[in-house]
Amino acid sequence: MSASSSTKVIIAALIGNSLIAITKFVAAFLTGSSAMLSEGIHSLVDTGNQFLLLHGMKQAKKPPDDEFPYGHGKEIYFWSFVVAILIFALGSGISLYEGVHHILHPQPISNPMINYIVLGFALLFEGSALLFALREFKAAKGSLGYIEAVQKGKDPSLFVVVFEDSAAMLGLMVAFLGVVMAQVTGNFIFDGIASVIIGLILAGTAWWMAVETKSLLIGESANLPIRQGINELVDEIDEIEVVNEALTMHMGPDFILVNISADFTSGITSDDVERSIAVLEVRIKERFPMVKKVFIEAESRSHYLRIQAEEKIKIEQESKK
Repeated sequence: MSASSSTKVIIAALIGNSLIAITKFVAAFLTGSSAMLSEGIHSLVDTGNQFLLLHGMKQAKKPPDDEFPYGHGKEIYFWSFVVAILIFALGSGISLYEGVHHILHPQPISNPMINYIVLGFALLFEGSALLFALREFKAAKGSLGYIEAVQKGKDPSLFVVVFEDSAAMLGLMVAFLGVVMAQVTGNFIFDGIASVIIGLILAGTAWWMAVETKSLLIGESANLPIRQGINELVDEIDEIEVVNEALTMHMGPDFILVNISADFTSGITSDDVERSIAVLEVRIKERFPMVKKVFIEAESRSHYLRIQAEEKIKIEQESKK
């Protein structure tokens, strides 16, 4: 998905969450509902998260410099991970606290109709934002399933919003059910239970987001079709006898770094090696525009295997200490 599409999705979520947060807090103040207060906190955290994602996308566009020769593309991974932490620490933590507090000390909900009105509008706004995000996500994922697209996706700016909006819709339905149960039964402990459930929903969402963004932050390889395509291009170079290894890593959503170690045919000249390397680099970049840097090393197979064996022994010795 293009950066402009990601920005539109995030801005749409930002506007919606800002308006919804204000109305939820007003409703919580007027009615004393714990579930509504948790929902207000949820929307407020989501609003802050949209600002962080926009900041991360802006920082990721900064050009390479002496300190960051491969650019700042991983900024979006870092800020997406921060978003996951904030959802867990603030959204989930405060919701769980409020829920437990109201379970232990139930308080009546005054004028619940205000909650129903606010929740109705919130469901409408959140539903619209979720549909917009899902539409963009569907266009970006292609033939992949939704879960597979999240697992293989390299741009977290979109699926983070999908996660947030999905959690928001679930939270709103839980809050609505909690208010209804409290009003119907007269037992206001249901309001606190709803708040706890909202906290658990946010915790689960944050955990999944953290898992998916952590691997990108550490350094995920390119998807399998790209790796296979690079190996195919290497095989087309007659001067290369065997590939020792071909490594890839995402330095950002649209920046792939490629490192190749290859054993060239014996007897060819250094000019032949240099020409083969230049041809291979051009072909890789032409076929995969996301590949921005290609490093190709001429290394004999025997030397490569010897180095690997030495590294293995070293690791085994270190593990025994």
